[in-house]
Amino acid sequence: MNTDLLKRLCETPGVPGNEHRVRDLIMDEVADLFDHMETDAMGTLLCRRDAKSADSPRIMLLCHMDEIGFLVSHISKDGYLFLQPVGGFDPRNLFSRRVLVCTDDGDFKGVMNPGGKPIHISSPEDRKKIPEVGEFFVDLGMGKKAHDHIKVGDFVVMDEPFIEIGDKFVSKALDNRIACWLGIEAIRKLADAGRGAEIHVAFTTQEEVGLRGARTSSYRIKPDIGIGIDTTLACDTPGIPDKDATTTQGKGFGLHVRDSSFIADRALVKEIEAVAIANNIPYQRTMLAAGGQDGAAAQQAAAGARAVGIVVGTRYIHTVTEMIEKDDLQAALDVIAAYLATFE
Repeated sequence: MNTDLLKRLCETPGVPGNEHRVRDLIMDEVADLFDHMETDAMGTLLCRRDAKSADSPRIMLLCHMDEIGFLVSHISKDGYLFLQPVGGFDPRNLFSRRVLVCTDDGDFKGVMNPGGKPIHISSPEDRKKIPEVGEFFVDLGMGKKAHDHIKVGDFVVMDEPFIEIGDKFVSKALDNRIACWLGIEAIRKLADAGRGAEIHVAFTTQEEVGLRGARTSSYRIKPDIGIGIDTTLACDTPGIPDKDATTTQGKGFGLHVRDSSFIADRALVKEIEAVAIANNIPYQRTMLAAGGQDGAAAQQAAAGARAVGIVVGTRYIHTVTEMIEKDDLQAALDVIAAYLATFE
């Protein structure tokens, strides 16, 4: 397993609208894997692998590059940075975090905390309050000199390393750098097989704020089949009822049937399920009551496409401790490559 690539993808900062560093990393990695590569107006990296004939089916893998993060919205006279989120945060996970403020001229380490009193001078009522996201600020430790380096619109990510613990990978931005990894490694694994289909891998932008890059790129490509590759919940942890677990880690990739953005094509679900069974690849069917993913954009673009999701169950999602099972990631890679190989 190409762990080094996954580590580099996860540790490279890139929030919605600022995915350029991730895109540059991917471009270097895939230069010899595709027949054509270009960046569209939204910043999505469009990669195409040609088919044997012009009338072959067009398959699109959608892998979003962005991670949840922030944009600097205000710099106080004393140099504190105030932020607007780009992506969904639970404020309970934002306390006392180390962050990286990314600018055109370099990156600056800082710390994030909410306004208010520390524990030694706060009342019991103070300590019960959960601040809103907008109450958090970043301290760069440079006071008023921050005005010399930071501009409104610079972006901020959590500053945490990728690690391996037990049979797991843990990192910020596994949502959705695992999809970028899968899009690259599936084509690498495919080698010369699967040339009966025209395969597009779209490394999309701004998914976390509304599937934006996926919508524009899907209209351009007009796929026959769209496969949204993403994380999903793995709530197989204490305090959550079994019925809400969504996936269980160690039981394989998730075959995503429904969320609030789309309902997967019934026949396509069965096709991928058959490939998994034939190749002894562990899987579990998944559904989400809320949330969406890029497969929905492919399904609804132009005249529409058959669409499905292939996902990896992730614990502690939208935090710096996102956790996946190595074998589940391998299962997702194996089924994507095996399905694409069926087109000969």
